[in-house]
Amino acid sequence: MARSPKDTFITVYGRKPVQEALDDVELRVDKVVLADDARGEPIRAILAAARDRGVPVQRASAHRVKVLAGNGRHDQGVLADVVAPRMQPVDEFLAALNSAGSGTAAAAVLVLDRVTNPANVGMVLRSATAAGLDGVLLPRRGTPAIDPLVVKASAGVAFRAPVLRAATAEEGCAVLRDGGFTVLGLAAVGTSLLDADLPRRVALVLGNETDGLSPAVRALCDGLLAIPMEGGVESLNVASAGAVAAFELRRRRRR
Repeated sequence: MARSPKDTFITVYGRKPVQEALDDVELRVDKVVLADDARGEPIRAILAAARDRGVPVQRASAHRVKVLAGNGRHDQGVLADVVAPRMQPVDEFLAALNSAGSGTAAAAVLVLDRVTNPANVGMVLRSATAAGLDGVLLPRRGTPAIDPLVVKASAGVAFRAPVLRAATAEEGCAVLRDGGFTVLGLAAVGTSLLDADLPRRVALVLGNETDGLSPAVRALCDGLLAIPMEGGVESLNVASAGAVAAFELRRRRRR
């Protein structure tokens, strides 16, 4: 089955984000799409940068650009598809992992379960990439697309982050479990993350900013872990919890 473009490209929209993507020589831009009525100096600069990089430019109706961008207010008549070299469907990730390790290779991933704030998504991607994790499962439904807001929050790391795709968090967790992962949810109450015995293949699930783990995903978890709190603090922001989890997994790997 052919891979979906949504599992290959990150679509950025708006004149400044598209210009920044074209100016970053480490990024491979697949194409630029301009609205038929897009004019002005910023558009001329984008056209010049695309020409210098050898990036194809397509023209489309303003409505079509809005549809492709998925944002009707901020596309400014321009978008670009940027290749995300480490983004892949979760089943492709498992196939490569099993091929490399004959089914026994260790791995650690984070799963986002209906995390809705683009800033939180971007910061989790940045933390997980910095910690050297094997992946962040970002469902196509229930979490924001990797758009300019997510890219900005990640400080550009989102383009190179090890993103795993599945339709939903439930589907992704089920596929990971079938692939030999133990799925553990991060919650307010559970075994201490800092003390728990973790398996060789572990997926830690981060829940929604307000409601935590969804019932469907909680039902798929093999157990619950908690970050120990002091000083009367009840919980951490999901991005902060993701950073703690990512670097705890890194620490365990280096033992």
